[in-house]
Amino acid sequence: MAGRRRRPSLAQREVLRLNCRSSSRSPVPQVHSRCILRGMPVIRRARLSDLDALVALEQASFDHDQVSRAQFRRHIASTSAAVLVAEAAGQVLGAALLFFRRGAKSARLYSIAIVHTARGRGLGAALLEAAEREACKRGCRAMRLEVRTDNAPAIALYEKHGYLRRRREPGFYQNGMDAWRYEKPF
Repeated sequence: MAGRRRRPSLAQREVLRLNCRSSSRSPVPQVHSRCILRGMPVIRRARLSDLDALVALEQASFDHDQVSRAQFRRHIASTSAAVLVAEAAGQVLGAALLFFRRGAKSARLYSIAIVHTARGRGLGAALLEAAEREACKRGCRAMRLEVRTDNAPAIALYEKHGYLRRRREPGFYQNGMDAWRYEKPF
C-alpha cells in the first residue's frame, strides 16, 4: 500500500539502537528508523562479508600505507580494533578504522575513507562521531590521529569536531609526506 511504512527488522532495530546512543560527554544527532527505510546510510560494525568492499575502498582512497585484506580480516575479529562502516542500500560507502591498546586511555583513529561519489554528504563526520562513541564506550578519554599536512578536507573535519593540532611528524607516511598529529579529549 502506498504511504505505508514497513516495520524495521530486528537487525535494523539493533543497528538503530547502536547508532542512536549518544555519549553523555559528546552528544550526537539521533538517527530515526525512517532513515533506514529511505536508504539513508547507517553506521555499523564491519563484518567479514564486507572485506571486498573494504579493500576496494582502501585501494581507491589511499595510494600508500594501505590496509591489506588480511589486516582487515584480523581487525574485524580483534578486540583491540574496531572497523566501522557506513552502509546504504547494501553498499559500503565509507569506513573508519580505530585501534585500542590495553590499559591506554586514548584510542587511535587510523583512517576514515569515503567512496568518491559519496563525499561531501556528512559521512566522514558520521563515522568520526561513531568512532568517538566507540572509544568512549571502551573507556577512552581521548582520541588521537594523524593526517597528511596537505589533506585540507580532513583537517577541516577534525578541527570542526574539536581536535587540537599537537605537532608535525616529518616523513610520517611511506611516501615521505609529513603528518599533523591531532588529539581530542572527551
